[in-house]
Amino acid sequence: TYALIRRIEHIKAEKIVIGISGGLDSTLAVLVAQHAVTKINRKPPKIIAVSLPGFGTSDRTKNNACHLSKYLSCDFRQIDIKSATSFHINSISQEKEISEITYENTQARIRTMTLMNIANNENGLVLGTGDMSEAATGWCTYAGDHISMYHINTGIPKTLVKYLVYQFAENTKDKKLKLIL
Repeated sequence: TYALIRRIEHIKAEKIVIGISGGLDSTLAVLVAQHAVTKINRKPPKIIAVSLPGFGTSDRTKNNACHLSKYLSCDFRQIDIKSATSFHINSISQEKEISEITYENTQARIRTMTLMNIANNENGLVLGTGDMSEAATGWCTYAGDHISMYHINTGIPKTLVKYLVYQFAENTKDKKLKLIL
């Protein structure tokens, strides 16, 4: 949290931009961001939580992202990336029926481009959500989800991410937040 605060203050970011999927990594990132903005002495930056559903996004994770973001008073935005993905796939003559690396990586890169452009428009800082396990095993898309302006989870293995979110849920006195988590 304190390293994030120093980064926000150093670059004078007005907002934090997070791609929130409803999964554990982005949940932990938005919880840490919320903690950081409440500790900043100046007018705290706002958190822009962006859900970027694509072809494989489930209603459950999309709803989790929405409920958590709104409950934490984030500026919640939902940007469907299906048409952008289809446009790109068509422009490179990729067969739509083939779900392989090009197709999957296109979605990750469109998400990253969208978050970066929002951050540029809002004087924001894109907070990365990928964890140490993903980085160590290469489970991220080059020029996609491994790019951010600050990676908050990069020193935390996936097993610890799950534990930290669980502990936060168990220790909060806020019953509604506990239910969401």
